[in-house]
Amino acid sequence: MRTNNNGSQQKSNLRLMLRALKHRNYRFFFAGQGISLIGTWMQMAAMGWLVYDLTGSKFYLGLVSFCGQIPILFGSLIGGDFADRWPRRKIIIITQIMAMIQALLLAIMVTFDCITITRIILLSIFLGIVNAFDMPTRQAFVSEMVDDKQDLPNAIALNSLIFNAARQIGPIVAGFLIGSFGEASCFFINSASFIAVICSLIAMKLPRPGKVKQHKAMLTGIKDGISYAFGSMPIRAILIYTAAMSLVAMPYAVLMPVFAKTILGGGPQTYGFLLWSTGIGAFIGAICLASQKTVKNLDKMVLLAAAIFAVGVIGFSFSRNLWLSLILISLPGFGTMVQMASINTILQTIVDDDKRGRLLSLHVMAFIGIPPFGSLLAGISAEHFGAPTTMFASGLLSIVVMAFFAVKLPAIRRSIHPIYIRKGIIPEVATGISTASQISAQTKD
Repeated sequence: MRTNNNGSQQKSNLRLMLRALKHRNYRFFFAGQGISLIGTWMQMAAMGWLVYDLTGSKFYLGLVSFCGQIPILFGSLIGGDFADRWPRRKIIIITQIMAMIQALLLAIMVTFDCITITRIILLSIFLGIVNAFDMPTRQAFVSEMVDDKQDLPNAIALNSLIFNAARQIGPIVAGFLIGSFGEASCFFINSASFIAVICSLIAMKLPRPGKVKQHKAMLTGIKDGISYAFGSMPIRAILIYTAAMSLVAMPYAVLMPVFAKTILGGGPQTYGFLLWSTGIGAFIGAICLASQKTVKNLDKMVLLAAAIFAVGVIGFSFSRNLWLSLILISLPGFGTMVQMASINTILQTIVDDDKRGRLLSLHVMAFIGIPPFGSLLAGISAEHFGAPTTMFASGLLSIVVMAFFAVKLPAIRRSIHPIYIRKGIIPEVATGISTASQISAQTKD
């Protein structure tokens, strides 16, 4: 009996963790995105190695990252406004085609040995412009794929799960492919992988075209979105925290090639293992979030994840042993994923539907658009003070940012809780409302 009970409990837990997959459209997206993301991570790993191998410069690592992400800072507001104006599926299909072309151009240039750092920078800027439209639209589109809004937090967590599963597979495969066939193989595979997500989008059956209320003008729509976000205390505090943490903490990833090649004395395989270990930590964090039954206490999880991140980054800065480094670097992977997925879930559950794209564009700006400045500073700092010192400083600064957020946390919780009650997002509250309605109906009868 105990075995049967344990088996039933495990099945129940698995159903809870994967409950968003009961929605047909989301299943298509989940499968197509999973394949495409493996290619994306392969390209990211190959790009870092290509730049460092081509230039031998830590500064150029930071510069390429900066150029690839800075368009997101300035363009995602426009992308978010587009996401609130036009059918989101069509926007995503177009952006995926553009990203596929970018990867193919990289592959061809590397194959014919005509790649230069200037061309890498230009192609990185192009991809950044594409992502400025793709990222806020893709995040906002999740709510259209999930019919039951109670499953929206789980869908967001599963997005993080598949993202980090690909993060495990992509870099380690890229490490072996780079050593055996060169960087071009990774770019070719990434280009082909976009076919999967494009086909999944085409195969979806959306209930309606999703016509959205038009704004008087784009600038007016953007202004309304900014006013809405910064007029809300919890949203404002969360966005500021995300931006600050992105500036001081997220750029740790740009120095991975330096640690792999110079500090640990390895090659592309070592670099792949470091990225893989980071992905393992993130994957574990995604499983933890997917197992959550409610959005309650996600704000506390943000603080816990920030502390784990800081411990991992500081410890990694002192490590000169590969195995110890692999263990330590998994902690920032866990911390980053849990922080940002929790924040995304909180924002998605409290935002008004007609402003979802614009709010998420601000989140993308804070999470993706700010790190280029941190990456550039990290590259400069590593040139002058060394990669370990830069990594250590990143960990310390993340603790400072975490402390400021902890002070604001009680006020944030007080502001968010009434929204959860109004929307019936918290299961206990939703049940209470349903029960009260039934009692009221019976009384009237």
